[in-house]
Amino acid sequence: MDSTQRTIQLLLKPGQHDGEGQRVAEAAQRHLGLTTGRVQSTALYTVRYPVSDEQLRDFATHCLQDPVLNDVALDEFRHGSEYKSYILVAKLPGVTDDEGISAQNALGDFLNQPLDTHTQHIFSKRLYFLEHELPESSLRRLAEDLLGNKMINRFEVGPIAQIRDYTPRPGGGAESITNTVPLVGLSDEELLKLSKDNLYALNLEEMRAVRDHYTSIAEERQAAGLPQDPTDCELEIIAQTWSEHCKHKEFSAVIKYKDADTGEEFEVDSLFKTYIKNATSEVDRQLRANGNDWLIKVFSDNAGAVRINPESLFVWKVETHNSPSAIDPYGGAITGILGNNRDPLATGIGGARLLFNTNVLCFGNPEFSGTLLSNQLHPRRIFEGVRKGIEDGGNKSGVPTVNGAIVFDDRYAGKPLVYCGTGAVMPMQLAGLDSWEKNIDAQDRIIMPVAGWVKTASTVPRSPALS
Repeated sequence: MDSTQRTIQLLLKPGQHDGEGQRVAEAAQRHLGLTTGRVQSTALYTVRYPVSDEQLRDFATHCLQDPVLNDVALDEFRHGSEYKSYILVAKLPGVTDDEGISAQNALGDFLNQPLDTHTQHIFSKRLYFLEHELPESSLRRLAEDLLGNKMINRFEVGPIAQIRDYTPRPGGGAESITNTVPLVGLSDEELLKLSKDNLYALNLEEMRAVRDHYTSIAEERQAAGLPQDPTDCELEIIAQTWSEHCKHKEFSAVIKYKDADTGEEFEVDSLFKTYIKNATSEVDRQLRANGNDWLIKVFSDNAGAVRINPESLFVWKVETHNSPSAIDPYGGAITGILGNNRDPLATGIGGARLLFNTNVLCFGNPEFSGTLLSNQLHPRRIFEGVRKGIEDGGNKSGVPTVNGAIVFDDRYAGKPLVYCGTGAVMPMQLAGLDSWEKNIDAQDRIIMPVAGWVKTASTVPRSPALS
């Protein structure tokens, strides 16, 4: 094995209950009809940093191992003789590996030397051993449906004998490669196929608008040295920005309806502006009429801000991830809570310090025994995936979930409600400026830390020290 690529495996000591392994075995049987037998779960770390055998052992035992619960295996894959299959779950290139980064910080502290934070040296993975020998298709189905998310994870599966010849793949940064997508001149049928094949989820009218826009600026692009057609990155940005999830087209639409009892016809120009934004504006108007300027900022930044006292602001963000969680419970929930954490960090010019997460989750009956619709997931599977997604995205990122609520009702069987909330605090003033005002000027610097507890993606005034 490459001396600069080592492995550390943490596995439970004999006699210790493997709760995660039991959960995987039960979920595989309940949701996928797969009989795995016993499942052994282990943590795996690939270390791509030159350390001696003694340093590797001491780092593993002093920084990673719980001496009461874990045994440590170095540069080998230890498992019981009864296991016949394995599944390895790791992060895809370009996906942040929080656990690996934390382990790397610990290694730097242990060695008493700074490690280059722009290069990842330790990668975390999960390795599962299954008692029964399952075909690769079943192993991959189990991995993709219950153990990870294809958007952020890669999977390796196979018979146990194959693990002996396994060479660790570290993962790491994504390649900065873009491809040009022929768009100008496409027919309606071709536009719809392009949207469907690439999961843009844009309808024909929207795809026509994108095509016509690039047609109209073709000469300008060529004059600027750009290709006439857009890149896949450009189209992905447009599709995401214009999606129902980001743009909320239904909430912003003009809705015409008729009262079935009275026959009276109504028109609502944007449910959001009429019943959400205007309602909050009316509350703010009444407060200010009584001399109360408690509400500082709402609907104009990534999160809302209210006054705590003359020195501090409470920053609050709540959003739902209902449809994403119905389709992919784990992925939908984890992106919900992480997006909720992101927005207070990017509020104002300094970003807020995260305090806590909270949630309200509504699911169908977990004991539901009726007939499911095509592609409908069982309510219990949605419940288990959402709960784990919020746990992994919140608590394991260092932001504690302090309270929450769970509601079970048959009416949520088709689509759950997944409300995620994040509270944070921000100083009223930053560098002599109102922290909540985001006035972006030319020559401002954008600060995006790559490590440490200070996290923000906001702008700050240019300083001579940064020049």
